[in-house]
Amino acid sequence: MKRRRLALLLSSLVLPESRIVAQTRPAVPRVAVLDWEVHSDGRMAPFRQALRELGFVEGENIRVDYVHSDGQSDRAAAFMAQILRGPVDVIVAFATPAAQIAKQATSTIPIVSSSADPVGSGLVTNLARPGGNITGISNMMPDLESKRIEVLRELLPGLRRIAFLGSMRDPATQAFVREAREAADRAGMELTPVLIGGPEEIDGVLAAMARDRIEAVIVQPLFALSARAAERLAEMAARHRIPAVTNFAHFPQSGGLISFGPRQALGQRAAARYVDRILKGAKPGDLPIEQPTQFELVVNLKTAASLGLAVPQSLLLRADEVIE
Repeated sequence: MKRRRLALLLSSLVLPESRIVAQTRPAVPRVAVLDWEVHSDGRMAPFRQALRELGFVEGENIRVDYVHSDGQSDRAAAFMAQILRGPVDVIVAFATPAAQIAKQATSTIPIVSSSADPVGSGLVTNLARPGGNITGISNMMPDLESKRIEVLRELLPGLRRIAFLGSMRDPATQAFVREAREAADRAGMELTPVLIGGPEEIDGVLAAMARDRIEAVIVQPLFALSARAAERLAEMAARHRIPAVTNFAHFPQSGGLISFGPRQALGQRAAARYVDRILKGAKPGDLPIEQPTQFELVVNLKTAASLGLAVPQSLLLRADEVIE
């Protein structure tokens, strides 16, 4: 009888093999990606490819949830609330408004942001040592406004009246307007900032600019984050015959006139590297914010010709891509 009780006691102390495996197998990390843009095929391709190159296989050794806010703050905030209902190891936020909403939602979960101006928009106080729970990529967008104005001047000699089309919803907008105004003043041009709530207002605003004889417009990158958004912007600019410049190459590649800025794919790839480092134990506040080192100038000759513009040879020689 004693032997039987001893056997039962020992058997109760031995866990089934399935339970042993469950307790020793490491949990699959979860990453939530909050994108300010609408969903489109290939939008996150560079990020996903970089994760694969770092050894992450989605659905096997990492879980990645992608949510797209369609440029709507309330939608992004609702997504963040939903994300935070479950355990999440890293949040990745693409575009300044998305990063701000992520920051407001949590001060503890690591955030990797890709934004126009993280210091100027208040995401962090220092690029070298951001502190807190945020790190990521600064795309240096406002700093490049003087370069975009320079490109416009070269393309349109005698340019005097330009507009800046910006977003009321982007915390980085003030920095964009400030840099553009200062650059325009130095060039002896008149700059008119026009701020709108969303892309649905662009067509009407461009029509008004055409009536007011605005000679060219700088478009904040928030309105051309994806190829789909860039294509819509290009169609509207062509319809109203306004020369437009923005940051990303897919604008002229989609029929727009010209772009100058960092390579967008490199920012997504950098975000994947930050995710890798954080999952391996790095603290986001100790990781310096990365700045781009490669910028590209892309010109669409066909669009220039349709606007009656002759692209100077000096500009073509500097271009990284010329679309004919």
